[in-house]
Amino acid sequence: MHLVAFLMTGPTCHHHGAWRHPESDIEDILSPTRYEHIARVLEAGKFDSLFFADILGIYDLYNGNFDTMVGRGGQVCMLDPAMVLPMMARVTSHIGLGLTYSSTFNHPYQIARMMASLDHLSAGRVAWNVVASTSTLEARNFGMEEMPGRAQRYDRADEVLEACFALWDSWEKGALLLDKATGAFADPSKIHYVDYAGKWIKSRGPLTTPRSPQGHPVIMQAGSSERGRDFGARWGEIIFTLQHHKTDMQEFYNDFKARMALRGRAPEECVILPSIDVVIGETESIARARADYVNGLVDTQLGMAQISGHIGIDLSKLDPDQPLADLALEEGSRGSFDVILQGTKAEGLTLGEAARRFATSELCPQLVGTPEMIADRLCDLFDDHACDGFVLTPTTFPGMYEQFCKTVVPILQKRGVFRTEYTGSTLRAHLRG
Repeated sequence: MHLVAFLMTGPTCHHHGAWRHPESDIEDILSPTRYEHIARVLEAGKFDSLFFADILGIYDLYNGNFDTMVGRGGQVCMLDPAMVLPMMARVTSHIGLGLTYSSTFNHPYQIARMMASLDHLSAGRVAWNVVASTSTLEARNFGMEEMPGRAQRYDRADEVLEACFALWDSWEKGALLLDKATGAFADPSKIHYVDYAGKWIKSRGPLTTPRSPQGHPVIMQAGSSERGRDFGARWGEIIFTLQHHKTDMQEFYNDFKARMALRGRAPEECVILPSIDVVIGETESIARARADYVNGLVDTQLGMAQISGHIGIDLSKLDPDQPLADLALEEGSRGSFDVILQGTKAEGLTLGEAARRFATSELCPQLVGTPEMIADRLCDLFDDHACDGFVLTPTTFPGMYEQFCKTVVPILQKRGVFRTEYTGSTLRAHLRG
């Protein structure tokens, strides 16, 4: 079983009321000690990796402004994760370190150089969560009035990945010599121009950064649309997905592994990790009371603002009593809308009800119970081929992760489904081990 921790450099991850909980640390949100501490906690719990989701702007669709998102503590990414990861790398030695970076707004030479540098500085533990950005608000922060169409975004992302891989391979293994006696710093015959030229992307190369310990970072992806799934099946080594029920997870799992097979990839080359929220208590009744309390801190308006940003529709103009299934998507992320719709259609929730549910866990399953009960649920999903593991998102921070590592991880280890020690030194070794 593989475990990855979901993080953001802001008040909210998936649970939009969690930052208000008395046990959640919030005063240190801009301090390096916050991120160093959680990295140590997760490494002690033998997690495969952590990763930072990121948004290149503040959602301002709802009511035509960003007042709700900023004022009520929504998904506002306050620090650049690329600046945070090196600090976490310095206080750890095994856990993977993932970074979300847009293929839409960044040139592959810049991406390849930064990712190779981080992989060197972490001794081979970096993952790149590739996003083909979707929102107009992000586009405007980069001088574009509108986003390209979905197909074009992914076509461009394919070229970005092709160029990055060519740049990472521009230094062969063994090109860096560092031979003082002969004065040979590097072997030029093992360093090559790239001369990549696509429809949208051009790069001459070679990269200035030598080949990194992993050769290239682990590629992570979270696309849910048809085009997104095809992209992930080609490139992904970790797939982060939002599925709501066991059958949904199994359907996604089987579909994705089949797409990989069509591309000649073996199933073990990519792990499928659905998102899970966890609330743990010494007894089931204590756990349910804790869940009721933290869920009661959710702000419905913040949920409406968050969905607006995800699907590209200003929900403030719509009747909160109408079924979410009746909405027509004009722009934004089709994959995000499908995920939201999938999580609400069985219950026929109204827009307002769906918004509150979305603000609780972004519609991923919330597991509530004792450590044994949580372990039972995780093992059931894992054993029945609904997933290869999980992306855990915090309710209280850092308390949920601390509690999970101390109480649930030992049970998983005792059952023989989770590592007791790291056996490799790189993130890719953790995933393949």
